[in-house]
Amino acid sequence: MAHKLYEYELEGLLDEWKLSMVKDNDAYFFAVTENSGDVAMVLIEKTGQVHVNELARAKLKALWLGAYECNMKKLIPLFAKQLVKGEIPVNGIKMVVAA
Repeated sequence: MAHKLYEYELEGLLDEWKLSMVKDNDAYFFAVTENSGDVAMVLIEKTGQVHVNELARAKLKALWLGAYECNMKKLIPLFAKQLVKGEIPVNGIKMVVAA
């Protein structure tokens, strides 16, 4: 993953996304982007901690333990459609606590 792409397309949106997380009561938030074959990703925790690229992917895998591959198979085609339109796919994640 490309850190320069993160800096260019995602980093400047962090404050906006953090506000969105508070408004939507999201536990986590992630976004991905692509440009000329390079990919960048950011994952934001409720605490405000930011994970970039490989660290963001590793954190998402840990959060979606056992469901990461299935979730990504569903999301990647949707992400691709958004990216083709010039949009940045963003996702707020809610956490469900088992009773």
